[in-house]
Amino acid sequence: MLPSNGASAPTRGPRKRRRMSAEARKRIAEAQRKRWAAIRGESGTTPTKQQKPKRKLSAAGRKRIIEANRRRWAAARGAAVRTAGA
Repeated sequence: MLPSNGASAPTRGPRKRRRMSAEARKRIAEAQRKRWAAIRGESGTTPTKQQKPKRKLSAAGRKRIIEANRRRWAAARGAAVRTAGA
């Protein structure tokens, strides 16, 4: 049975932080860099970033988007007028 005298479980003190040497951190970081390089298929340890060329929007495509937005807003305004008038 549980004690009924109101005693709570003993409290623990703050946890002690584990220390890691700078050498150990360096070894772990280097190993992780090697793993990432293997995943990316790179031969070196430093990642090189290749950027994709930016995509351009043609004038015709931009015009189609603008016209579609105008039609959409006109329909929304028409629906708002119909619901307000009813």
